[in-house]
Amino acid sequence: MLDVLRGAAILGTLATNVWIFATPGSEGGVASNMGGSFASFGDGVESVVRLLANGKFLSLLTVLFGVGLAIQYASAARRGQPWPGRYRWRALFLFAEGTVHFLLVFAWDVLMGYAVTALLVAWLLARSQKVQDRVMWWALGLHLTLMAVLTVGLSAQGEEDTETGQDVIDVYAHGSWADQIGYRLDNVLVLRMEPVLSFGLLVFLFLLGVRLFRAGAFGDDETGRRIRTRLLRWGLGVGLPLSVLLPVAGSGFFLLDRYVAGPLTALGYLGLVGWLTDRATRAGRTGPLLHGLTSVGRTALSGYVLQNVLCMLAAYGIGLGLTHRLGDGWWPWWPLALWTAVCAVLMVGSTLWLRRFSTGPLESFQRWVLRR
Repeated sequence: MLDVLRGAAILGTLATNVWIFATPGSEGGVASNMGGSFASFGDGVESVVRLLANGKFLSLLTVLFGVGLAIQYASAARRGQPWPGRYRWRALFLFAEGTVHFLLVFAWDVLMGYAVTALLVAWLLARSQKVQDRVMWWALGLHLTLMAVLTVGLSAQGEEDTETGQDVIDVYAHGSWADQIGYRLDNVLVLRMEPVLSFGLLVFLFLLGVRLFRAGAFGDDETGRRIRTRLLRWGLGVGLPLSVLLPVAGSGFFLLDRYVAGPLTALGYLGLVGWLTDRATRAGRTGPLLHGLTSVGRTALSGYVLQNVLCMLAAYGIGLGLTHRLGDGWWPWWPLALWTAVCAVLMVGSTLWLRRFSTGPLESFQRWVLRR
């Protein structure tokens, strides 16, 4: 189930990021790429996909990263190994991987933020449960306060012109790879602002993942099914309506939509995927979709990086340049086609890879480096 959830989270994050790749100005045009519209059928399809994906799968992936941390902590405890011990090197290596990914591939990388959060949470796992709970709820409180303050400020400013400058558009449509790297370096503070603003949320979701794992939320028993059912009801019952209402309220509520409603809905997705996986497993209907998601989940780090590399080569001028070539004429169908194609490549590719190797290529490289 954890592998299926990871696979769904990886492919789901692409359902958000693909619109960034497909928008003129790409990584520099995120501010102009937040809205939704139902002016036409195509606009409606795009808005629904964004509504279902924005912030949800990223939060799900964050929770699962916390679950993975809890599993490693439990493994170290069983073996009598010191903690965090060598895990510090694993987190630092993840930060290095994220830095390379940020510079060479995609500015809105999540690995760097995960690495920093993992260092803190790994230290917390060696502390008492009382300390962990206190940090968890304080982190949530600080995050909600920050989002509320920022939302008030954005709402007071009203609607602003967020049109992407032609120079930024040209970097991704006609510029070289070196030009894109230079743009990321020149705007590193802005492009790395998301993990800073959402750090409290990252800490909370990491610790929530630890808590869910220890409570048995992923077990194939009555306890696990009961917890997942609660997550399904509360997550979709509260989070999804908020995700519908907040965009209607205006672009000033974007932060609440992505960083408050998104995590709530992600818990519902966790319960929903768990429920569907339970039904498919009991009925013996573990078809190609479930196998594909499982394979992507087992090669999650490699899949996350590869999907961004493929989209970069498809959308940017250094590759096929589809964003510039297709423009609005094929919108939103070509981004959806790109997402579908990349998902298929990842599911088929990871399945074939795992027939010969036990882990993904980046996972294997990480393991090799840390053993040196």
